[in-house]
Amino acid sequence: MHVEPFDYQWLVPGPRVPILDVYAELAPHDFLRAPILARPNVPVRDTQLLTRDEYERTLIYQRSRELDPRLEHIMAVLLPIRPGFVGALAFYRNLRRPFSSQSATALSSLNKHLMNTVRNCSDVQSVTTGARLLEELYRRPDTAFLVVEPPHQEVLRSPRAAVLLERWFTPSDLHSSGLPLPLKERLDALVGMTPDERLDKNLWVSLHADGYRTVRFIELSAPEGAPKWALLMHEIPMSIPLPEQMKRKLTPRQVTMAACLLRNWTNEQIADEFGLSLLTVKTHVRDLLGRLGIDSRADLLYQAAHLNKPV
Repeated sequence: MHVEPFDYQWLVPGPRVPILDVYAELAPHDFLRAPILARPNVPVRDTQLLTRDEYERTLIYQRSRELDPRLEHIMAVLLPIRPGFVGALAFYRNLRRPFSSQSATALSSLNKHLMNTVRNCSDVQSVTTGARLLEELYRRPDTAFLVVEPPHQEVLRSPRAAVLLERWFTPSDLHSSGLPLPLKERLDALVGMTPDERLDKNLWVSLHADGYRTVRFIELSAPEGAPKWALLMHEIPMSIPLPEQMKRKLTPRQVTMAACLLRNWTNEQIADEFGLSLLTVKTHVRDLLGRLGIDSRADLLYQAAHLNKPV
């Protein structure tokens, strides 16, 4: 159902059509508007609704005589692009040659392709706008992002992503789609999980001599169809200071434990360093993560890096 009034924008190829500039005042008198709203995807011609005398008495025709060119005949169809977004395709003739039923049939055969074209253009515009925003937010030299449509179709790649992917992965690591296999496998697993099951699993971390490489997987909502996923790529140096915001939430002992975790020490290494039992170390780690509201060691690395270098 479409509720009046709604916003519209005329897209006119070629020279400007003056009568369309004043369409807002004519819309309530547009005799084709209600029929095409009532029957989406069905082309409607003026000759189906009015006699020639009736048509020439309409305000649209009278105004077209004043503004030129005359709209001697009209055919239009409503294209339901997606919920809340429709497009109307209108054809006008300035000669007295009516649109035929064959013309309407030809237009009907194109409806699906026209709707898909408009939908794709709208999607590209939305995604491009989002990409520009993301690129501004993640313009740092150590971060980048991909947008992927499962199972493995890459939709967008920020310029920095190409650099990081080439550095992080070898050609043998790549799937035929171009997406690295470790990231594709993690995405495949996440797509099959419930939101609760994804907790603690949406962050991929790889340790290297120069630091950590992380990818956070974020499901992007979609009005229709399968949702896309954003893969936020981030490089974190090996030595990360504990941010002051975190320190204030921890006891002195927990601050020490957190610093060890940020050096990627194992529980065994921490226990040996401070002469503690493994159970005591595990307790300290569990408690400090709880105080910080963080789910895992990997998430501690990620959050600490972002607090030190806020976006």
